[in-house]
Amino acid sequence: MKELKISEATNIKVNGRTTESRDPLTLLWTGSSLELNVKCSELWVEMAGPFGSHENWIAIEINGEVVSRRMINKEKEWICIFRSKMASKATRVRIIKEVQAMSGDGDHRLEIYGLRLDGELLPVEEKDLKIEFIGDSINSGEGSIGAKGEEEWISMFFSHINSYPYMTAKALDADYRVFSQSGWGLYVAWDGNVSCAIPPHYENICSLAPGAYLKGLGFSDKNDFTGWQPDFICVNLGTNDNEAIKNAGFTDTDKLKETAESFLKTLRKNNPGAYIIWCMGLLGEDTAKYIKAGMEKYKAESGDERVEYLSLPNTDDETIGARFHPGVKAHAKAAEVLAGRIKELKA
Repeated sequence: MKELKISEATNIKVNGRTTESRDPLTLLWTGSSLELNVKCSELWVEMAGPFGSHENWIAIEINGEVVSRRMINKEKEWICIFRSKMASKATRVRIIKEVQAMSGDGDHRLEIYGLRLDGELLPVEEKDLKIEFIGDSINSGEGSIGAKGEEEWISMFFSHINSYPYMTAKALDADYRVFSQSGWGLYVAWDGNVSCAIPPHYENICSLAPGAYLKGLGFSDKNDFTGWQPDFICVNLGTNDNEAIKNAGFTDTDKLKETAESFLKTLRKNNPGAYIIWCMGLLGEDTAKYIKAGMEKYKAESGDERVEYLSLPNTDDETIGARFHPGVKAHAKAAEVLAGRIKELKA
């Protein structure tokens, strides 16, 4: 068996926003992954999942299909990804972070240190299509796994592989990134906290992750948009703002219109070639009127017609998941609609 540090390995592909450091490779965002193309009969990965309050889970994908899902220990350990494969045949592997970046846990991160294999690493293909997903708990896959009626806010009930960003990208054979945080809004969080909004953090790598350690690694630094440009950006924000209106006494709805307009300007500045789709519906569309007003104002002033609104199917009693969030069936329906629309736009 040959052992390689991730920092020394060639022909590896890192998906998701992160820093340049590879000693170790540190992943925060949901859906972030290490992707490999290997010729070997056995593969091990050394990793750790430090956390304070919310542990890490990963999914393991082999040749495009998920074969397992597991919790990761705090301390470094070697995990066997597969054994007894045909060594003469290339195997595509993705180690996928199932849990979102945790804005309330400065220790939460997935660290990947090294590889052991009895063969070689081959180049990993770049996809022809790139998509960025921006949103809240829906994009983070909260409640997409677990029994109906589960209520604990714990990592076990977050699953990226059961979410519509994963399913949409898979249907389109796309590379992708997810930028999402449960409970956060376009302008205001579900509980009325205006400090927990996505747009102010968008231009940084992952500045919503707290703590001196992650800041020291560079996660609060500006993101290098030139290094990864999406063809499509799918924004799903506004659901938690509606919760603030209904339950937290938030009344300044003009801020939603203004923030939608200003966020579109930010997205366009950093992603000049992307087609932007603002999609809502999995948990209602009550704030859509404010967002649409902001979109129309942006389009009228900028002349930018590569922006649109898309309704996604609402969750019902048959498709609800854990924590009163969309279940895997609801995400599958949403992915079908969104992937279909992107196919139309590409045609």
